Amino acid sequence: MPTYEYKCDACGHQFDEFQSFRDDPLKVCPKCHAEALRRLFGTGAAILFKGSGFYETDYRSESYKKAARADADAGKGTNGKAESNGKSEAPAKTETKPSPSTT
Repeated sequence: MPTYEYKCDACGHQFDEFQSFRDDPLKVCPKCHAEALRRLFGTGAAILFKGSGFYETDYRSESYKKAARADADAGKGTNGKAESNGKSEAPAKTETKPSPSTT
C-alpha cells in the first residue's frame, strides 16, 4: 500500500497518508475540517527497493537478455575475439634511458 501526500488549501496543513490503491482520495482536512484537501503528485505509487541485494539487471525481461546476447555475439569475430575494425594497434612505447658514461 502506498503513502500519499496531501495538502489542505484552506489552512495549508500538509501530511502523508498510508492508503490502499482502491481507496478514494481524502477530501476533509483532519486539522481544520474544511473540504479543501487535495492529493499532491509525488512518489505515492512507486515501489522502492532498498538494500544491497537488488541490482538493476535482476529483473530484466527475456527479450532484453536475448538482444544483449546478440549484441555481444555481433561484436565478436569468427575466431571468438573482438574485431579490430581495420585499425592496427601501435606497439607499446618503452622508455630508454641513456647509459651513464664513464669519464
